[in-house]
Amino acid sequence: MKTKPLKIIHTNIYAILIPKEAYQSFAEKKMNRVKVSACYQEKTINFYAAVKKDKVSEDYKMMFSKQKQKELGLTLGNKFTVQLFEDTSKYGVEIPEELEAVLLSDYEAYVIFESLTKGKQRSIIYYILRLKNIQKRIDQSLLLCENLKRGNTQNKELFQAL
Repeated sequence: MKTKPLKIIHTNIYAILIPKEAYQSFAEKKMNRVKVSACYQEKTINFYAAVKKDKVSEDYKMMFSKQKQKELGLTLGNKFTVQLFEDTSKYGVEIPEELEAVLLSDYEAYVIFESLTKGKQRSIIYYILRLKNIQKRIDQSLLLCENLKRGNTQNKELFQAL
C-alpha cells in the first residue's frame, strides 16, 4: 500500500501535514506507522514515522526533525514531495546489522528484547543507529544484551557498563 507522491509546502518546522484524503486508506486499516520517502530537488531521504490525526485541521501529521529537513536542504516555504508506504518492517524501523547479529547470537537476550514494547525496541534501535562506528555499534549491542539478561530495562541502565 502506498500513496501517490504528494506535493507539500514546508510550513511547519516540526511536522509534515498529510491531507486527510491521501492518508484515508492507511487510517481505515488503523496504520499509525509508515515508511516515508521525501524528495527535494535532487535529494531523497527515506525514514519511518508515526502519523497522528491533527486535532485542528482533521488532516494527519508526522514529526519531521530538523536533521531530516537539513539533509534535504529544506527551508520554510519550499515545496517538496512526500510519498508514504505501508510499514512492513518488524520494529517500525530497520534494525542495524550489528544489533541484529548480536541478538541472533544470544537467544536469551533476543527473547527479552522481543518482550519489550515496540516503542522501547525502537528507542534501542535508534540509539544503536546513531553510532557511526561499526565497532562501537557491536560493543553497545553486546553491552545491551548483557544488561537485558541482568534485568536492566530502564533507558539509562541499558548501555551502562558495570
